[in-house]
Amino acid sequence: MKNNYFLAIAILVSIIGNAQNEPIKQRDTTALGEVIINSTRIDLPFKENSRTISIISSEDIKNSAANNIADLLQQVAGLDIRRRGTAGSQADLYIRGGGFDQTLLLIDGIKMDDAQTGHHTMNAALPIEVIERIEIIKGPAARVFGQNAFNGAINIVTKKELKNSVSIKTEAGSFGQFNGGVTVGADLENSSHIVHIDKMSSAGYRHNTDYDNSNYFVKSVFNKNKKAIEMITTFQERKFGANGFYARASATEQYEETQNSLISFSTQYNTEKLTIIPRVYWKRNQDKYVYLRNDPTVYRNLHITNKMGAEVNASYRSKAGITGFGVDLSKVYIKSNNLGDRNRFMVNTFLEHRFKLLNEKLDVTPGFAITYFSDIDFNIFLKFENGFFRMGNVFPGIDIGYKLTDNFKLYGNAGYTYRIPTYTDLYYNDPTTVGNANLKPEEAFSQEIGIKYFSPKFSGSLALYNRDAQNLIDYIRPNTTETIYTATNITDVNTKGFEVDLAYHFKLSNFKQTLAIGYNFLEDDILEQNKELSRYSLNTLKHHFTTRLSTQLFKNVSQNIIYKHAERTTGDSYNVWDASLAINLKQLEFTLTASNIFNADYIEAGFVPMPPNNLLFGLRYNLK
Repeated sequence: MKNNYFLAIAILVSIIGNAQNEPIKQRDTTALGEVIINSTRIDLPFKENSRTISIISSEDIKNSAANNIADLLQQVAGLDIRRRGTAGSQADLYIRGGGFDQTLLLIDGIKMDDAQTGHHTMNAALPIEVIERIEIIKGPAARVFGQNAFNGAINIVTKKELKNSVSIKTEAGSFGQFNGGVTVGADLENSSHIVHIDKMSSAGYRHNTDYDNSNYFVKSVFNKNKKAIEMITTFQERKFGANGFYARASATEQYEETQNSLISFSTQYNTEKLTIIPRVYWKRNQDKYVYLRNDPTVYRNLHITNKMGAEVNASYRSKAGITGFGVDLSKVYIKSNNLGDRNRFMVNTFLEHRFKLLNEKLDVTPGFAITYFSDIDFNIFLKFENGFFRMGNVFPGIDIGYKLTDNFKLYGNAGYTYRIPTYTDLYYNDPTTVGNANLKPEEAFSQEIGIKYFSPKFSGSLALYNRDAQNLIDYIRPNTTETIYTATNITDVNTKGFEVDLAYHFKLSNFKQTLAIGYNFLEDDILEQNKELSRYSLNTLKHHFTTRLSTQLFKNVSQNIIYKHAERTTGDSYNVWDASLAINLKQLEFTLTASNIFNADYIEAGFVPMPPNNLLFGLRYNLK
């Protein structure tokens, strides 16, 4: 196997050494600055926003050497994707520390949070073939999205259309990996459609790590010549051996199946000053877990969660600036043999306004969210905490930016954020874990200052952040001899750090090349906690360095090398190298992806060692 990797590296080196002088069409890097960030109610160009936002474009996805979102997001500094194997079968998502329940995933602005547990967040992730870009919002986002956006949010923006096209892919590689899929685009007289189907399977890289994953996606726009109505339908199914995924390392026979589905309808009303976007949606998640794969009678959980929602988001432009407002109503039902049959009604209302001052060099955007949950105490009484006045269920925040030049900006933001307990936090019960129905919501006050620069050749940002959190939920035991951990609101937690993102676009042999670098430093401090009594004592990425070199030295061949360094607060550290090669021959595209080239031995989550070095060969046929 190792000889295969040296062969792959040799191929890359030989390509770099054989440049030809024919240009290839690439993404215009200046266009990124004009991308409209539409994960907020006030749509703004990327470089106008006064928050730390990263964009992964469709070209970046192509150059990522990743074939799923979990692997793709691993390459962004400040994001900790704790995978348990290949193909994203089960992965947890963290932004700037915190927990897997504290990051919100959205699809075209639709909230994909799951009331059962944040372990299912990445189950809703879409196949990369239908993604136009990914917007990563770091820092507190409760006043924009509501609960679960505790540390940030990730919005997956799907492709608008694919014209009339068919794309077929097949991939095969190490550990019996076999992937196949088809993507179809149809642009008709009064409608357009995108349909994608794929299947990913593997025999597993060690005992009981096999998987069989399926993805289905349909996006249709009806009545597009008049008042267009957009429909999105997704269905993802995961079936996987879960050797050591939960419980303990000796639990080698665990098995899990999940299903995640969404259907939504939306439209848009526009006048000269007012934009209104109404939407209705239904999200369903099903999770089946057994402790012994071949004997489900020993221990089995089955959870089915349904969320039905309606929301209206709007923006109004006036001489005083832009006002964004919205309301989100939803009802959650869960049926579970462990958590019980429960339901919750939720209301989130939002309001923010963007002022432009000092000849439009200064922008100030204050806003707030008001939340209501039928099973959580509601109050709007004024409280004074951490030197900041706040009402009980009102979560304020403010963004401030000052434009030094057209491409150079200073910015800062501050705000309160929160997360209500999941049903797992409240009611889960197994031989070693007990929920707590009396848990309080998690809360935090976060601050950030930064500077960013953007030009066609170079872009960069530097951000310093601080988060003071209260009532974070952990699983605690009273002493070291006790084997049962109980969900508990722990004492204050302070998180601080800084991150740097740089990208340099240059030409070599008349071809565009890209070097991207990211670094995040994070320090967590749980005040007054005995870590020996905690099941989930913080194990965040203290140092996280990523770099990607994307090169094209002649017309039909491109190559990418990705390096990741991670060091956790426990002292564990590892270095991982990935690479990819793509050869385009008109309608055919051949790909080679090499993962963990130098066979690093490392763990991202729990007790699960990540796969050794492996190869994936691919072939794609595109028909217009």
